[in-house]
Amino acid sequence: MHIEILQGFCDLYELRSFSKTAEKNLLSQSAVSQQLAQLELIHKCRLVNRRKRPIEFTKEGQLVYNAAKEMLYRYEQLRSELNSAKNTNSSKINVAAVFSIGMHSLSNYIKKFMSRYQNVNVHIEYFTANKVYELVLTGQADIGLIAVPKRDKRLEVYDFEDEPLVFVCSPKHPLAGESEIDINQMQLERYIGFEEIAPTRKWIDDIFERYNLNIRPVMEFDNIETIKRAVEINIGASMLPTTTIIQEVTSGSIKSLKFSNENFIRPTGTIIRKGRKPSESCQYLIELLRKRGQ
Repeated sequence: MHIEILQGFCDLYELRSFSKTAEKNLLSQSAVSQQLAQLELIHKCRLVNRRKRPIEFTKEGQLVYNAAKEMLYRYEQLRSELNSAKNTNSSKINVAAVFSIGMHSLSNYIKKFMSRYQNVNVHIEYFTANKVYELVLTGQADIGLIAVPKRDKRLEVYDFEDEPLVFVCSPKHPLAGESEIDINQMQLERYIGFEEIAPTRKWIDDIFERYNLNIRPVMEFDNIETIKRAVEINIGASMLPTTTIIQEVTSGSIKSLKFSNENFIRPTGTIIRKGRKPSESCQYLIELLRKRGQ
């Protein structure tokens, strides 16, 4: 089985179009169909339901796609490792992170890493938490960084950092001049929160439930950056990690207040797929990230 055939199948799965797949791989549509037929012949099963438009993949097709993506990634990793054998300081590390961690918490670690491995390309992309888990599990990312990590038997999960949670509001908010707030006061606030699919939403909801608070968000968003923009224009107040508001607090566009009740935190974590052998440089980066959580 040729790598090109696996790549073509993965492109077909992602593009859901024979013509677009053919164009991407500089092939004819007939050649793409023949490659698909060859895969189905090898595995003795249907991978695509050709009667559906756009095309749909069978359960077996999904399995082949997941395995093919992993094989393609491993092949690229092999090429990188072979190149590293010629130049021990040359390779690439793919990092998938939720935006709030990748944007606000990683830079110091990457700087320290680059001081040792100057020729290693650390490629960082931002995704939703569910996508980060998927990329790590399928081998498309070497390292994942997520908020409120969940345990999974397929993953190694390491603590990264506990981010203090604070009350945030506009400088025009009545409480902006205070230094701290009782969390029970949040029942009186127009609250701007996360959408239900965000792991941080469930974590903060559990805090509210522990204090028997009945919070009704006036607005909900799927990311911290949009929440901050709404807070800045005084639509409402929120509860956010201090690491994500440093710039706004420094510039004065957002005020932060500690909670008088206790030190609330949001846990974050580093995830690695079990059984995966990282390169020397990747292992060093993992250890750097793990040390923050120790």
